Amino acid sequence: MSTAAHALPMAHDVISQIGNTPLLRLAKVDSAFPGVEIYGKAEYFNPGGSVKDRAALNMIREGERSGKLTRDKILIDSTSGNTGIAYAMIGAVRGYKVKLCLPQNASPERKRILKAYGAELILTDPGEGSDGAIRRVRELYAMNPGSFFYPDQYGNDANWQAHFNSTGPEIIAQTEGRVTHFVALLGTSGTFMGTSRRLKQDVPGVQCISAQPSTGFHGIEGTKHMATAIVPRIYDPALADREIEIETEHAYRMVRHLAKTEGILVGISAGGNVQAAVQLARQLHAEGKSGVIVTVLCDGADKYLSEHFWDEE
Repeated sequence: MSTAAHALPMAHDVISQIGNTPLLRLAKVDSAFPGVEIYGKAEYFNPGGSVKDRAALNMIREGERSGKLTRDKILIDSTSGNTGIAYAMIGAVRGYKVKLCLPQNASPERKRILKAYGAELILTDPGEGSDGAIRRVRELYAMNPGSFFYPDQYGNDANWQAHFNSTGPEIIAQTEGRVTHFVALLGTSGTFMGTSRRLKQDVPGVQCISAQPSTGFHGIEGTKHMATAIVPRIYDPALADREIEIETEHAYRMVRHLAKTEGILVGISAGGNVQAAVQLARQLHAEGKSGVIVTVLCDGADKYLSEHFWDEE
């Protein structure tokens, strides 16, 4: 037998596995609403464990293409966790040093993952949330801009473009163009902006609904109540056809419900996204309408297992 017959398939590094995540039917969740289907884009299948792998990779690639990111620069940004994990993972592969401003009350699991990838952490006031981390990274960058590559995930068009070019087309292909509604919570807003722009371009009549925590003081990590937060530059409120408000306790409850009924372990923002999809499905059903609703399962539960809400019933 020839040597070629024993050749292994071409190897790929971990970065090549970003994207092309499964779309899961949440059949137990949508069973209460006949005629309405709810699907979740399982972004925890990305190698960094979240939807943020897509945006981080695109921002790093854009930095490399523009010449702003070079081996002598430190990648610096603010994060609530997932984008930072993606930066640190990709930085480990590409050989970049990564420094991240992170709220001090970010889950212990996230901090350990970031350190495992070799990132340097600067912990900020937990009372200021992600906005405090944003203010701190801006201060550090302003002090020594020549030392850093600051992608600024809240103001970088490469963030939403990642979803325009990948998440949106994947949803269209996986639903065979049947998607009628897309709903997602806002954080940087990149996932909602990019996916919605692509769906509206390619799927006639699709409705895109943004969701937010009901108040500025909430427990849905990585999301923003825009009325009380630093509004991301990439956010365009005119893109949403309408908006849904989510209570933190409802997001927690949905996380537990998905684990016990669908066998899916996801994080808090994913629970909030499914809760938003359920609120939309309930309205469609009450109006006698059908629909194919797609939302985003942003990350898995592994970064939240120390949270106390798991102990509640």
